[in-house]
Amino acid sequence: MKTIEQFRVVLRNVGLIDPESIDEYIAHDGYSALEKVISEMSPEDVVEEVKRSELRGRGGAGFPTGRKWEFTAKADSDQKYIICNADEGEPGTFKDRGIMEGDPHSILEGMLIAGYATGANKGYIYIRGEYALSIKRLQKAIDDAKEYGLLGENILGSGFSFDVEIRKGAGSYNCGEETALMESIEGKRGEPRKKPPYPPTYGLWGKPTVINNVETLANIPPIIVNGADWFKDIGVEGSRGTKVFNLMGDINWKGVVEIPFGTPLSDIVMSMGKGVKDGKKLKAVVLGGVSGSLITPEELNTPVDFNSLARIEAGPGSGSIVVLDETRCIVDVARDIAYFFRHESCGKCTPCRVGTDEMYRIIDRISKGEGKERDIDTLENLGKSMMLTAFCGLGQTAPNVILQSLKKFRDEWLSHIREKRCPVDVCKVS
Repeated sequence: MKTIEQFRVVLRNVGLIDPESIDEYIAHDGYSALEKVISEMSPEDVVEEVKRSELRGRGGAGFPTGRKWEFTAKADSDQKYIICNADEGEPGTFKDRGIMEGDPHSILEGMLIAGYATGANKGYIYIRGEYALSIKRLQKAIDDAKEYGLLGENILGSGFSFDVEIRKGAGSYNCGEETALMESIEGKRGEPRKKPPYPPTYGLWGKPTVINNVETLANIPPIIVNGADWFKDIGVEGSRGTKVFNLMGDINWKGVVEIPFGTPLSDIVMSMGKGVKDGKKLKAVVLGGVSGSLITPEELNTPVDFNSLARIEAGPGSGSIVVLDETRCIVDVARDIAYFFRHESCGKCTPCRVGTDEMYRIIDRISKGEGKERDIDTLENLGKSMMLTAFCGLGQTAPNVILQSLKKFRDEWLSHIREKRCPVDVCKVS
């Protein structure tokens, strides 16, 4: 088995420095990017450098970061905001947590540079309340940066001022959606807003707002220090740089890894993850979280980049790779996913509120051997309707893995329906 090495850009300091020591971060070129933009670059120069790097958002959608910053920079407003989306609520995803706990200052520095580039002077880190250690270390990083004159008024004597505040979420998965997140910061119920208008021009409290996730912001300092051309040499066309993933499930090695875009998924699972545990066969991989995609063994050699994954109706999503071995039942997996989305739907729109509940009820019935063949058609029609008509990304992506399982593992569904049995003896079929 060949060995695949990590390429650390985002995780450059994780495990190397004391995350609670600002001195150690500074000793490893920390805040040198901030010093460079303040002393040598105009805000327009910074936006252009990020655009040239072709950095795409690491939150799942992959929107070009430089373009997002440009929209906010050009917006005419007396107040602008930078938000770090640290509401990592996707089941099986913990890569942002590793960054926050291991290198919190890199996130602050990324936010400071974004603020300088766009004309914002206030930032918020919206983080899950369950992430106690991440919150502790981020707050210490904020306090230490203020003490060193790197955060607050007149930073480094430049006239640029920027402050950051942590806002803790209450555990709502839906608040990971950017407009629901802003509603929550404003003290309202965390429900998505109608778009357009979009946050870069009409965001928090109606003001222009840049929202980037943890991994995206952690990419900014090395891009500024090393240059856009350096960053573009990593990865592949349309997917520059690296991607951080967490490996979990039925795999021999679990944890967080960083790889250049274009690395085959098989190398990540079989080399970095040391293959399926206990010598069992691989059944499937859930890529990008429960709202992501279902990858079969035949698709495992697909390069991990936006364009290659799109050809198999997949994407990097939240950065989660969950490996399923041959003992896992696809119907049972689909049932768990449907249960999760039923529980997390905010209830604002009918397609999601009713659709997630009905999807769970049908799958639960099939798992008990009480399903009919027409249930498969109902699930497919229901899922497609949700994807087209749900108000936000939760309802639009909730059917993804379920619909792909109906297509790729249809025989397993039919066994539960026609033969009233679970092929791997997981479901309690009556």
